[in-house]
Amino acid sequence: MKQKPVSAALQPFLEGKMLLLNKPLHWTSFDVVKKVRIATGISKVGHAGTLDPLATGLLIVCTGGFTKKINDFMGLDKVYTGTITLGAVTPSFDLETEPEPVADVQNIPESAIYAVTQQFIGNILQMPPQHSAIKKDGKPLYLSARKGITVEVQPRPITIHAFEITSIELPIVHFRVHCSTGTYIRSLANDFGAALGVGGYLSSLCRTAIGEYTLDNAMEIAGFEAQIAMLKNTYNL
Repeated sequence: MKQKPVSAALQPFLEGKMLLLNKPLHWTSFDVVKKVRIATGISKVGHAGTLDPLATGLLIVCTGGFTKKINDFMGLDKVYTGTITLGAVTPSFDLETEPEPVADVQNIPESAIYAVTQQFIGNILQMPPQHSAIKKDGKPLYLSARKGITVEVQPRPITIHAFEITSIELPIVHFRVHCSTGTYIRSLANDFGAALGVGGYLSSLCRTAIGEYTLDNAMEIAGFEAQIAMLKNTYNL
């Protein structure tokens, strides 16, 4: 995409900016990128790590010359909070597909829920979900998964630095995870439910940190658009 001339007010975005934005629920990560492109007029914009449409939270977006730094940000550890619903599974490991009941969970002792997290802490191998953008023979897995076709993939090495249960309201379990890049929290939720013998799926997710960058310092999309509009208006006065 050819870069059109931008006003002096937006020149810093052309030279390069790193933006911390809060991705809304149901938006794709690319929806946020498009919003930044439209607001700033900068053609070269990218994000540093996809969030699924059903997830919210911190998205690092780079503009102009800072797009060269995207790979550096993508390699950073991540922190997530969210909920796992026990007693059912879904093909996508989250609410993209319909839950299928597995077992009653009311008699699971809380001590077992806390204890099973220890199985996942450290360096482990994780099987990616079939409903993912990982490519096999040049095609994203989710294209086959949506047709009911299972594609053979290999487990991937990841690191879970911390897996904390923050509260329990069965069948819902609230958690916080600090993990390496490449970790699928959907797979963790599915594996967690399997380890308890009752099934489980990811029912909500929020990314709260990428390396040293936190959601507390992120802007809402509307706030970012207002900031850009103010820059344009101030320069035109």
